[in-house]
Amino acid sequence: MKVDVLLGLQWGDEGKGKVVDVLTPRYDAVARFQGGPNAGHTLEFEGKKYVLRSIPSGIFQNGQTNIIGNGVVLDPVLFREEAEALEASGVDLRKVLKISKKAHLIMPTHRLLDAANEKAKGASKIGTTGKGIGPTYTDKISRNGLRLGDTLHDFDRKYAAAKARHLSRLTMLDAAPDAAALAALEQKWMDAIEYIKSYELIDSEHVINTMLREGKSILCEGAQGTLLDVDFGSYPFVTSSNTVCAGACTGLGIAPNKIGEVFGIFKAYCTRVGSGPFPTELHDETGARIRDLGHEYGAVTGRERRCGWIDLVALKYAIMINGVTQLIMMKSDVLDDFDEIKACVAYEINGERIEQFPFSVEEDEITPVYVTLPGWKTDMTRMQSESEFPKNFKDYIDFLEKELETPITIVSIGPDRSQTIERKK
Repeated sequence: MKVDVLLGLQWGDEGKGKVVDVLTPRYDAVARFQGGPNAGHTLEFEGKKYVLRSIPSGIFQNGQTNIIGNGVVLDPVLFREEAEALEASGVDLRKVLKISKKAHLIMPTHRLLDAANEKAKGASKIGTTGKGIGPTYTDKISRNGLRLGDTLHDFDRKYAAAKARHLSRLTMLDAAPDAAALAALEQKWMDAIEYIKSYELIDSEHVINTMLREGKSILCEGAQGTLLDVDFGSYPFVTSSNTVCAGACTGLGIAPNKIGEVFGIFKAYCTRVGSGPFPTELHDETGARIRDLGHEYGAVTGRERRCGWIDLVALKYAIMINGVTQLIMMKSDVLDDFDEIKACVAYEINGERIEQFPFSVEEDEITPVYVTLPGWKTDMTRMQSESEFPKNFKDYIDFLEKELETPITIVSIGPDRSQTIERKK
């Protein structure tokens, strides 16, 4: 058996959680492979709305195993809050969720460092969620990290050493915390560590590869999006992990030859949260209209998302980097009432037409080259099959498939899991 990978192709917020939930019944397990509680995967069904941050989006289905992989960074306090809310809603989480011992822990001082580092950047700040993800990955790469498995052996010494390093850095940044306030945060954090230890902690690489040898199927769930990848995104305005398909190998311990289908998710338009370049961003009434119709506000942070037309230069790049085999288009219904739809097919930089995603995506140097297509002016939210799609929407899909050279096999026409239409391949 091979694993299938599902990931975002834009700047995150594409709707991965909903699609994972829809696809989960076809798999024996769902495994999250990177990112931290800065993710916000929103699911809606049976009149209820759920927002997941660290827990995989496959937990609501039929008892499939859900795994938090080694590539994830975990905040014990936020994990406990998320888990207890799910348990209160009736989810038997301990029955289905397993957590890698190699997942790195976000400490209280990581969050303080995140805030201090952002403040020190001034006008050049990245626009992080402030949840300590960057400093945690920094410790991981510098070989100073604290892993979940460390809580089972000589933990007090390891924690004290990591805390001392952080406090030294905070003092240098003139951001030393109040001792009493930090002690309160630490007590809550330590209590949450004990809570996490009530779950099954596993050597996830062995568990996953054993499942594959037994012929079981696994869906790997990514967080954020390709254009936020620390290597291939719009650096330095990126997240701190590898959000691309290769991240599933390092974040779960899966060999490259075990990758099967790669599902790439994108919106029928484009959004971005926080700072950083966004060539097709709309600073006008159209951008505001897309934001309002699409309810484009961060699921975790509540931050207003920047909105713009679809960027096919960036999408082609993301498809190439990830080896995408199937495309999934989200939020098509948001554009239901537009007279015209635009798609960026190239960039103009210093008078030259560019169709490859460049090293640097500086907004003041790029002029998007658009193709304009007619809108479909039809409410698609209640449609049940591809045959009901209006002609102009079918033409939009055909245009995208031709440009992207990849089939669009699933179309979302609303937030509920039932508003998902699979197309004939």
